[in-house]
Amino acid sequence: MYHVELGIVNNGLALMGIEGRNWLFDKELVLGSLIVKSLWNIGIPMVIYLAALQGMPQQLYEAADIDGAGEGSKFLSITLPMLSPAIFFNVVMGIIAAVQTFAEPYVMTGGGPDNATLFLGLHLYQNAFHYLKMGYASAMAWIMFLLIFGLTVFQFGLAGRWVYYEGGAR
Repeated sequence: MYHVELGIVNNGLALMGIEGRNWLFDKELVLGSLIVKSLWNIGIPMVIYLAALQGMPQQLYEAADIDGAGEGSKFLSITLPMLSPAIFFNVVMGIIAAVQTFAEPYVMTGGGPDNATLFLGLHLYQNAFHYLKMGYASAMAWIMFLLIFGLTVFQFGLAGRWVYYEGGAR
C-alpha cells in the first residue's frame, strides 16, 4: 500500500499528477501513515454499533414522533443515550488496543525511522527478545498493565456521567 514504486497510494497520487512520497521511511509521515492504516480495523466497532442500533426499541421513536420531536432531538435524546454502552465499550477496547500497539509498527517499520513508531509494545518486545533484557521488559509489561488498568478504571469512573443503561442498572 505504501511502497514507493508499487504502492496503491503513490500510484493513485501519480494518476492525479502528484509525486508520491516514501511514506514509511520519512519520520514526519510514518506515524500518520500508520494511523491511516489503522482505519482498516474499524470493522469490529462498526459491527458493535450496528448491533446496538438494531437493538433499539422503536417505541421510543414512535413516541417521539407523536410528541413532534425532530430528527436532531430524537438523535440526542434517544439514539445517543441508547448507543452510549456500545460507545463506552468501543472506547475502552480502543484505548486498550492503542496502548498495546505492536504488530503494525513491527511489520511495517520495525520501530520506524529514528524510532518514530517505537510504541511501548514494540519497545518491550525489542528489549525482551533483541537485547535479552528480560527484567526490564517485564517491568515495562507491568507498567503497560498499570497504564491500561488506570485508564480503564478512569473510563469506568466517568461512565456514570454519560453511559445510560436501560432500567437504571449499571
